[in-house]
Amino acid sequence: MMKLFPWRRLTSQPHGTLYSKIPSLSFIYFSRSLFHSQQEQEDIFDPPFSPTLRNHKPKKKKKGEKHENAASNEEAQNFTLNSDLPFDFRYSYSETNPAVEPIGFREPPRFSPFGPGRLDRKWTGTSAPRLQPVDLEKVAEERRRVLGEPLSEEETAELVEKYRHNDCSRQMNLGRGGVTHNMLEDIHNHWKRAEAVRIKCLGVPTLDMDNICSHLEDKSGGKVIYRHINILLLYRGRNYDSKSRPTVPVMLWKPLAPIYPKLVKNVADGLTFEETKAMRNKGLNAPPLTKLSRNGVYVNVVDKIRTAFETEEVVRLDCTHVGTSDCKRIGVKLRDLVPCVPILFKDEQIILWRGKRDEEQNSGS
Repeated sequence: MMKLFPWRRLTSQPHGTLYSKIPSLSFIYFSRSLFHSQQEQEDIFDPPFSPTLRNHKPKKKKKGEKHENAASNEEAQNFTLNSDLPFDFRYSYSETNPAVEPIGFREPPRFSPFGPGRLDRKWTGTSAPRLQPVDLEKVAEERRRVLGEPLSEEETAELVEKYRHNDCSRQMNLGRGGVTHNMLEDIHNHWKRAEAVRIKCLGVPTLDMDNICSHLEDKSGGKVIYRHINILLLYRGRNYDSKSRPTVPVMLWKPLAPIYPKLVKNVADGLTFEETKAMRNKGLNAPPLTKLSRNGVYVNVVDKIRTAFETEEVVRLDCTHVGTSDCKRIGVKLRDLVPCVPILFKDEQIILWRGKRDEEQNSGS
């Protein structure tokens, strides 16, 4: 065996005789010993075969520490907000009708958009109703006190000239959501440093500007002192104090819209199936009354439809690039404002039928 492995005889000799004959090996050994001597002293065990560390059990806490941690957790979780605002909380006040109950929900109603335990009201899926009854006389008296004496014409003109321009820094945009709940908090934040807020309205809510103005005044407590097409100026009042303003809890996310009954029926009320089908074909082949753009200004649409219904029975609105959801919102608003009957939503086209009101009036007269 020693003959087969001759290097074994070399290693059996003392280190001095071996490495003295081979100078290159002596240099390598010296360099390795120089760089690894300190590491060998520190690492007693070879890392791949080092003993495993024992899992140390956590130390048991004393009774006093447990009570202190429990008290701190209770203080951290005790952030429930009590709001005295005299109305039910909703995501949108101007674009929802409390009288219409949904037939289903897209998310469990137990998940409140205000966060778990952050509000003293219970979320029902569409709103957070007030727990105590409201004294309307007291609310009206407090609002009159904050508004103070009416503004004179000179004061109104000065505020309008200051805030009505496009470069106004105190501006808010009102979009497809209408008067939302979190918008009230933004209004009060602007009122800390400005007497009025410029609100630019766009999209579906502009079909009914009176509705927007009434909800802004009712929910915020201010007063609309200027209105031009889709531009509003909301005044805070003479006696407004930002330190004593009402507390508005903020919604942490936008709740999913619930499921409502079907808007368009297969057969319109007062018509047969064949008559409904003929009305739809007639509306699709008719020229569009007007073309609506996405997030546009629809202030004059209701008047145009009422004027067209004096001579036409069916009207078509071209809503290309508006979106399917906005088309349905427009149809719902026009149904109540004109009034009329939406009979078809197809390829971003809205077909409206004026109904049988003319025949009923003639028969009644």
